[in-house]
Amino acid sequence: MKRSQSGITLIGLMFWAVILCSFALVIMKVVPAVMEFQTIQKMVTSAAGAGSTVPEIRAAFDRDKSVQYNVEAISSRDLEITKENDKIVVKFAYDKEIELIEPVYLLIKFHGQSK
Repeated sequence: MKRSQSGITLIGLMFWAVILCSFALVIMKVVPAVMEFQTIQKMVTSAAGAGSTVPEIRAAFDRDKSVQYNVEAISSRDLEITKENDKIVVKFAYDKEIELIEPVYLLIKFHGQSK
């Protein structure tokens, strides 16, 4: 009795390897940007509670930024500081351009506010 062969062909294996490697490349490039956003979000929330005037909040953000080594996308001048219902709200927004392969870039638009 003959048994038919089953399995994946070399071309099929290479196809899935290219797909998985492309996906891994995007993940490896995006994760640091998302981690930076989370750090900025924590810094903004901390700065909003650190002062009651605009210069105090900007100074608190700058102090946190001097400690954090991976925050380069935003500065204290980029913060929008307002007061809503007797609560200080600090908002921010920025774009992050990530190079995947030389002619291909990924643009992520981040925005957030203090909690």
